[in-house]
Amino acid sequence: MKVFNEIQNLLSQHQAFVCYVKPNATVWNLLVQKKDNSIEFTGQDGFVFVPFQEGTKVVIPFEGSVFYQGIFEEIEPESITLFPTDHQQQDDFENLVAKGIATIAQGNLDKVVVSRKLTIPGHFSIIASFKNIIKTYPTAFRYLFVHPKIGIWMGATPEQLVQIHTNEFETVALAGTKLFSDAVEWTPKEITEQKIVTDYIVSNISSRVKNLAVSEPKTVQAGNLAHLKSVITGQLTTDFSALDLITTLHPTPAICGLPKAAATEFILTNEQYHRSYYAGFLGEYNFQDTTDLFVNLRCMQWEEQAVTIYVGCGITADSDPQLEYIETVNKSMTMRNVLVKS
Repeated sequence: MKVFNEIQNLLSQHQAFVCYVKPNATVWNLLVQKKDNSIEFTGQDGFVFVPFQEGTKVVIPFEGSVFYQGIFEEIEPESITLFPTDHQQQDDFENLVAKGIATIAQGNLDKVVVSRKLTIPGHFSIIASFKNIIKTYPTAFRYLFVHPKIGIWMGATPEQLVQIHTNEFETVALAGTKLFSDAVEWTPKEITEQKIVTDYIVSNISSRVKNLAVSEPKTVQAGNLAHLKSVITGQLTTDFSALDLITTLHPTPAICGLPKAAATEFILTNEQYHRSYYAGFLGEYNFQDTTDLFVNLRCMQWEEQAVTIYVGCGITADSDPQLEYIETVNKSMTMRNVLVKS
């Protein structure tokens, strides 16, 4: 099967499907839904697409759908369209960051993750842009998700939410962002931000799982960016299921903040837009005894005459509003750098 030709056919037929490539893999996976398109995820086996907060939890079930796999032939990169940086949102976003810092100083939050969206008008090639994502970000989870209920989403996320095989699980604490170089130096701000994420995960699951282990944080590359990451492993118990673990982890402090309830309230009150599926999660739920889920970061939503890119950053007491805005600009380049005009 020539997978890109098949994707083009499915797009023209307005068919629900997902095409995805796992980190460091060259195998493509294509799941095409053949039955009811209105299925909402409640724990059934399938490829799930779940929002940050409110919205439909979509699932393309494995049962009744058609699943294909194959090896990519050599993918030639497509010519990208370069866009100038739009600073129209800069003041608003820096004010939002400053408000977050002030709320932390008042003792109401330890950390909050604020975000913004930027819309690039025009007509873009879904196929060509997806090819660029696959070619450009080999270490990320790369996907194209199309569904009549939510439209078209595409991304290359560096962050695993959780991987579960039988009762063994692995998750990560990923936070802190800098432009990647061979000699990345982390400041106390990024080190604290990553430790907050690690401590939250450990404190919320340590008494409910067995054999919990946490690695030391290491620098990892995601496109042109670097992050700090710790790996957390353990075993589920009979009283703590895969869904329990997922519900406990999402949304993590890496995309929400701490305390979770206060950070969520701050986001919903002050961001002044709906995150939709940005900062939600997606992936295989219980496929061949394995659950493999990723946080929906470095993503974009396809609209009729535009593409909307979502970016955010973690705010702590040591944050600088101008630097945080620059961080979102750097993150936006992950998706801006793959777009191809049609």
